[in-house]
Amino acid sequence: MMKVERLNNIVKKKRIKASGVYLLLMATPFIIFVLAFYYVPLFGWIYAFFDYKPGIPLSHSTFQGLKYFKLMLNDGGDMARVITNTLAMSFLGILCSPLPVIFAIMLNEVRSKFFKKFIQTTTTLPYFVGWIIVFSLAFNIFSSDGVFNRMIMNLHISKDPINVLGNINIVWSFQTMLGIWKNLGWNAIIYIAAIAGIDNELYDAAKVDGAGRFRCMRHVTIPGLIPTYLVLLLLSISNLLSVGFEQYLVFFNHLVANRIEVIDYYTYSLGIISNDYSYATAVGIFKTVVSIVLLFSVNHIAKKSRGNSII
Repeated sequence: MMKVERLNNIVKKKRIKASGVYLLLMATPFIIFVLAFYYVPLFGWIYAFFDYKPGIPLSHSTFQGLKYFKLMLNDGGDMARVITNTLAMSFLGILCSPLPVIFAIMLNEVRSKFFKKFIQTTTTLPYFVGWIIVFSLAFNIFSSDGVFNRMIMNLHISKDPINVLGNINIVWSFQTMLGIWKNLGWNAIIYIAAIAGIDNELYDAAKVDGAGRFRCMRHVTIPGLIPTYLVLLLLSISNLLSVGFEQYLVFFNHLVANRIEVIDYYTYSLGIISNDYSYATAVGIFKTVVSIVLLFSVNHIAKKSRGNSII
């Protein structure tokens, strides 16, 4: 009997090892993808330390050391403006981060399965629409002769068209609202999944104690979503300097240039438009280092306050 048990244990161990090898092989393409597109490009950081010009080999370029980093820190005008725009967009996004939670809770309370699926599909669909299509829609709606201006003029709300896309005073709020419209349904999916993971016995116990729908939401659903929300909030804080690129590229115009130019667009304009690859690489390194510092900082805060870290 002892020999049979030993043989069974050996067979089980071999099966576990074999399954581990199969899982590793299945993950290999994704590991290669991450290495190829996220880690191999890090070798390009070396351009930040040379006066690189396209077409000239790096070995023939002049070594500049930390010149471009010092230039970036001393360039108070453009960098201060760009960082201000980036932080403003990020903080507005963080302030609106409870909206997907509220939307997921409200959607969970809908009793009609057909209506729930219809709302979830229609709100998730904009996420898969490219920003160039979003700009085309926004232009047709908010341009001088668009639907919005024709409506307010026909209703005699305003005599003159309102230049929404070129109004520098509303560019931050307008871009934030576009981001909410595009990502609300998609961001709510993770909260809908978190609600599905809440133990139904908690709802049953609350109902036995006389709780109605609103009290169940307040005392069961919301507390069940708080851990997920806090993790995503801390990750959003660590990505304060990463607000995206495509949105601000397609909506960029000279009327709102001073407010819409974020750090990703600024890096693009330096490297691709101005051909200043070394300075653009230095700005990119600065953004990455700050993001890493923020990530480990919020991870430390989460570990101190909640007892467990997010990474």
